[in-house]
Amino acid sequence: MAIENFEANIKGMHCAACSARIERVVGNLGGVTECSVNLATEKAKIVYDPVAITSTAIQEAIAGLGFSAEIATADDDATGASQEADERLRAMRNRLIPAFVLALLIMSLSMATMFGITLPEAVHPNHSPFTHAVVQFLLLLPVLYLGRNFYLNGIPALLRGGPNMDSLIAIGTGAAFVYSTWNLVEIGLGFDPTARAHDLYFESAAMLIALVSLGKYLEARSKARTTDAIKQLLQLAPETATLLEENGQRQVAVTEIRVDDRLLIRPGERIPVDGTIVDGESAVDESMLTGESMPVMKRKDDKIFGGTLNKNGALTMQAQKVGRDTMLARIVKLVQDAQGTKAPIANLADRISLYFVPTVIVIAALAGLSWFFLGDADFSFSLRIFIAVLVIACPCAMGLATPTSIMVGTGRGAQLGVLVKSGEVLELAQKVSCVVFDKTGTLTLGRPAVTDIMAFDGYDATLLLRLAAGAESRSEHPLAEAIIAEAGKKGCAVPEPESFSASPGRGITSSMQLDGNRYDVLFGNIQFLRENAIKGLGDQIERQTGELSDQGKTVLFLAVNKTLAGLLAIADPLKAEAKKTIRDLGKMGIKVVMLTGDNEKTAQAVAAQAGISRVVAGVLPDNKEEEIVRLQKSGEIVAMVGDGINDAPALARADVGIAMGTGIDVAVESADIVLMNGHLAGVGRAIGLSRATMHNIRQNLFWAFAYNVVGIPVAAGVLALFGGPTLNPMIGGAAMALSSVSVVSNALRLRWYQPDEQGP
Repeated sequence: MAIENFEANIKGMHCAACSARIERVVGNLGGVTECSVNLATEKAKIVYDPVAITSTAIQEAIAGLGFSAEIATADDDATGASQEADERLRAMRNRLIPAFVLALLIMSLSMATMFGITLPEAVHPNHSPFTHAVVQFLLLLPVLYLGRNFYLNGIPALLRGGPNMDSLIAIGTGAAFVYSTWNLVEIGLGFDPTARAHDLYFESAAMLIALVSLGKYLEARSKARTTDAIKQLLQLAPETATLLEENGQRQVAVTEIRVDDRLLIRPGERIPVDGTIVDGESAVDESMLTGESMPVMKRKDDKIFGGTLNKNGALTMQAQKVGRDTMLARIVKLVQDAQGTKAPIANLADRISLYFVPTVIVIAALAGLSWFFLGDADFSFSLRIFIAVLVIACPCAMGLATPTSIMVGTGRGAQLGVLVKSGEVLELAQKVSCVVFDKTGTLTLGRPAVTDIMAFDGYDATLLLRLAAGAESRSEHPLAEAIIAEAGKKGCAVPEPESFSASPGRGITSSMQLDGNRYDVLFGNIQFLRENAIKGLGDQIERQTGELSDQGKTVLFLAVNKTLAGLLAIADPLKAEAKKTIRDLGKMGIKVVMLTGDNEKTAQAVAAQAGISRVVAGVLPDNKEEEIVRLQKSGEIVAMVGDGINDAPALARADVGIAMGTGIDVAVESADIVLMNGHLAGVGRAIGLSRATMHNIRQNLFWAFAYNVVGIPVAAGVLALFGGPTLNPMIGGAAMALSSVSVVSNALRLRWYQPDEQGP
């Protein structure tokens, strides 16, 4: 079966009942294998068999439910969505203000006598009941018009058999309006006008529309803030750049930059695209990518990325990746994709939301009828119960509980340099019980470095390093690079050897002139020096060699004119943050395992430095995946941290794959979480963020369910059965409006999540 998928922008959803209905109907279409609708992002992800059904047919099915579905394109971006959201907020605010003013006027007129306020006789319910009712009626009409979307969306949805939150408001306010209008007619016809004038619900209808509209506005404004992280990232990309041409400089739009263009980046400017420095050096602030505040020194041939900030030096760069290929664009796309996904914990709320609104309508009707027929209540009281149940129920709170937290959590992760690829991963990461680290390039820097220089027989360390670098200057051995790099770091001039002879696996024989003196040098392992009868190899040297070897270091000996002159120790150094990271994971109750292809002795030495007690050494790349499976079978939820191509299968096999952003693309693609700066602290940061997000989601779900479980019975008059109060529909409407706002506001707290917060 051929499988295709597309993402659609859904317009017209108003609550979780809407998204749940789309999921159920579209998911049941023949040929559709998966349909996931996200209320917070207003997007649907649909997987289907193009042989059995077309994307057009799917869109038509969605349209038949009363919603519009436009296939999202690569040209859709967060900027356009942000502008659309801003326009929507302005329109909502423009309707909200006059609706509230008019609702308050109606309420003042209706409630004045209850609070001892004297009204003019012309509009007093006792003196001029008809005028009193007509003025309220006329003031309500523009409120109904301003809130017309409740009826335009809610009534058709009800008639289609898929009622939503707007349906509840439409029925509740509509019932209040019709009942009050009927009373107005009876007042005009002279049927007990004074009593009828005190039995109007125009103010309830007006205030319900105003309060729910306020809630929707606050909710929309809060939802807009859930994408702040993406907006901030997008704002980092400059709009123009300085293009270097043969005849001078020219300002161009960033969209006009092409691969291989040369660009001038002045101090204080943001880098427009990804590329390589061809001239100059400067400190570059990469915090927007990595979450690390300290600038990084960049020199010729170093890579720089679009959106980062050039601090203090002029740079000339060559563009290598532009447009959607830049690191910034890829990060934004990854975060957007993650924000559009669902966590498994949302399934229960989605299932309940599908049947929630019809159930509430039934409960409201039963409650009202029960009070009227069984409770001997008058029609006015029963109607108030009916309306209160309708308007206090809030499916939105349940529908927004999970996606808003995921949106804010993944956005905050991006700001901290932790890219989480889906809501499912975000949920699973909180359960991780064991973290497996690859050694080389993950726990260690991934490049050998000189760690110790010991000089004997009157030689000094600098001379020893220069002789060793000279001997290795023609070698292609990986350790040679470490020695030459160390010489360069310390500013040592490397002499040119007059002769050079390599003995593979043992060492180098070389001679060179240095400061007017001739040196015949042997440089290699202890066996090589013994073979050449070098003097000075005694028991003390053996002990020193053993101590260094026990630390996982490779020891190389240098002899001059047949006498031992000193030794150099080389190792792949542990990352500075490794020990603290392992300690922090332990505090979080997480087991740590080091997995490496190195020999047991070296592996144990590195593990001891890092504070890791469990080591699996001598593992071939093909067998890393098997070790992950073995841990999973023992009951562990495993996170694998790696950076190389040989880590890709293990990353894919682990419950949660975490790739160092400094690694190669195949490792990053295989992972579920990417640490952009390659800093090990990001592992605990990712798990801590997951725990904090899931705790936030559980809070949201608890309050959403608790609100409805408690609120609906109270609105139905359960307390009144025991002599308690009933719920005024206006209070119910305000509570419903605030319930959604509270859920989204709680999710927004994740914007201030700090890395040292590891969750509950």
